[in-house]
Amino acid sequence: MQLKSTLVFTVMLGALATAAVRADQPAPPPDAEQVKFQWGVKIPLRDGVKLNATVYTPRQQKEPAPCVFTLTPYISQSYHDRGMYFAARGYPFLTVDVRGRGNSEGEFRPLIQEARDGHDVVEWLAQQPYCNGKVTMWGGSYAGYDQWVTAKEFPPHLATIVPVASPYAGTDFPMRANIAAPYLMQWLTFTSGNSSQASIFGDTAFWGAVNRQWFTSGKPFKELDTMLGNPSATFQEWVAHPQLDDYWDSYNPTAEQYSKLSLPILTITGSYDGDQPGAIEHYRQHMKHGNADARARHYLVIGPWDHAGTRTPQAQFGGLTFGKESLVDLPKLHLDWYAWTMQGGQKPEFLQKRVAYYVMDADKWRYADTLEGVTAESRSYFLDSNGNANDVLASGSLATSPGKGKPDRYVYDPRDRSIAEVERNVDPSSLTDQRPIYAQQGKVLVYHTAPFERDTEVSGFFKLSAWLAIDQPDTDFAVSVYEIRPDASSVLLTNDQQRARYRESERQAKLVTTREPLKYEFDGFMFTSRMVRKGSRLRLVIGPVNSTFSQKNYNSGGDVSSETMRDARTVTVKLYHDRAHPSTLFVPIGQPGM
Repeated sequence: MQLKSTLVFTVMLGALATAAVRADQPAPPPDAEQVKFQWGVKIPLRDGVKLNATVYTPRQQKEPAPCVFTLTPYISQSYHDRGMYFAARGYPFLTVDVRGRGNSEGEFRPLIQEARDGHDVVEWLAQQPYCNGKVTMWGGSYAGYDQWVTAKEFPPHLATIVPVASPYAGTDFPMRANIAAPYLMQWLTFTSGNSSQASIFGDTAFWGAVNRQWFTSGKPFKELDTMLGNPSATFQEWVAHPQLDDYWDSYNPTAEQYSKLSLPILTITGSYDGDQPGAIEHYRQHMKHGNADARARHYLVIGPWDHAGTRTPQAQFGGLTFGKESLVDLPKLHLDWYAWTMQGGQKPEFLQKRVAYYVMDADKWRYADTLEGVTAESRSYFLDSNGNANDVLASGSLATSPGKGKPDRYVYDPRDRSIAEVERNVDPSSLTDQRPIYAQQGKVLVYHTAPFERDTEVSGFFKLSAWLAIDQPDTDFAVSVYEIRPDASSVLLTNDQQRARYRESERQAKLVTTREPLKYEFDGFMFTSRMVRKGSRLRLVIGPVNSTFSQKNYNSGGDVSSETMRDARTVTVKLYHDRAHPSTLFVPIGQPGM
C-alpha cells in the first residue's frame, strides 16, 4: 500500500497564508496600521523579463533595513499575511511572482528557471532605498527550493537563507526512489496558466476521482495529462527522465557549489513533511561538501509536522494530537534568525544545538550536534515466520536472533484494482487508519516485534535489509513501519519504497534475471522521532506499490510510464529470512537522557 508520502510534494496553499502565532502568547499588534503597501512593482531581470512584486514596508521605517522576499508560483497575494507580519516587525517584505505566473512576464518552466531569476531579484532588491544591502528569503516547499538554487548562484547581497520543506529535484519531487505519482498533474494543473488554480488544486474529491479513473483504466501513466484534459510539455519532459541522471542533477546545487556556500542556513522540515527527503538531502550535501565554518552555521529543525505544518504548526492532523511544545512560533523563529544573522542580535534561544528534533508522544524537543548524533544505536530485529506472514492477526515476527523459517511470499497481480474502492473512503493524510492494511490481507507481508518492555525513544532513520526473490523482471516494493499501541491502535512512523530494477543504483536500471534471492537495501526511510511506550509493538509491512496515488509498474520490465494493463504480469515475491539470508530491520534508538 502506497502511503501518505506518495503525494511527495503536497502544497497546502491555504495553510501557507495563515499566521503562525502560538495561542498562549499575546496577540500581535494590529499590522494594518504599521505597513505601507505597494502593488505591481516590476523587477527587471538580466534578459529583459520583468517579474511582478508586491512590496510591504514598515510605515515608520526611517532608515534602510534588511529585506526579505519570497519567490512563488502560487500567486503573490497568497502570502499577503506573511508580508504584513514581517513588515510590521521591521523587515521590508516582497512577494514576487515567478517568471510566467501571476502578473510576471515570461514563460513558466517549473524549478529550472528560479536560480538565475532569484539571483537577479536579490541584487535588484539590495539597491532599493528601503534596503540596507542585506537580503534574505522566506518560504517553504517550492519557495524553499528557490532559496537553495538562488544561493548556488552566489548573489553578493544574499545574507542568509531559511529553506523550509525544500524539495531536492529527483529525490522527492517529481518522484521518490524513481517512482512517480499522479500528483504531478494535480500540481502542474495548480500552476498552469497565470492565475490561481487554488480551488481546483484543493478539490481532493475531484483529484481522487481522476486518480481512480486513470488507475482503473489501465492506460499508460504518460497519458495522464491528456486524459485529464491538460496536456503538459513539462509532464512529458519529466516522465521522459524516469531515473536520476544529469537532467535532474542540473536542477540542484553541485558538490562544488555546496562547498562554496558560506552564508548561515536554517533548514526546517517535519517528520511527516512529504518533502523531508529533499530537505534532508540538501542538508546532507552541505554537511558533506561544506567547510567546517559553513557547517557550523547550518542549523536543522525537524518538528512533528506535515508539509503545511512546517510553516503553520497544528496540534492535530492525520488523526494524531501533539502537545503544546510542538506549536513552535515559526514566524518568530524566522524573526530571531534574521536578527541574529543580519543585525548582530542574539542567537535564537530555541536553537540550543545545531540539530533540534521533537520527540512525539513525549512532547519534548531534544538537541544534537549532528544529525547522526540523534541516534545512539541501530538495534537489529530479524524477520522470521513459519512461511505465513500474510495475516495482520497472525503475522511473522521481528526477533532479536536470526530467523530460521521458510520464505514468506505474496502474489501481486497489477490487474487487481480493488484497492481503488478502499482508497475512495480513506483520507490519504491519515496516519492512524488501518483499513488499507486489513483490506490487503494475504497480499502483503506483516511482521511484529514483541511488546516493548519499557518506554523507548526511537529517533533517526530506519533501515531494512531484505532478501527478496521475484519471478518477473521488475516490480515495486512499499515498506512501512508503525507503532501498534496496547489498545491496538496504530501510528505510522515512517516508510520507504523501491523499484526492483534500481536495487543497486537509482542511476542505473538493472532488470532482475534470476529467481534466486537478491539483497535489497531500503535506506530511504523518512526521519522519525517518537517515544514508543511500554507495551507497544513495531509493525513492519512489506508489499507492492499498488495504489491510486502512485504510478503503476506492470512488472514487465519495460518503460513504466508507457506500460498498459495489457503488459501486466503477475509476480510472486518471496522474502527469505534464514541464516544465509538474514533479512533485518534496523531500528534507530535515541540517545539516553530524556
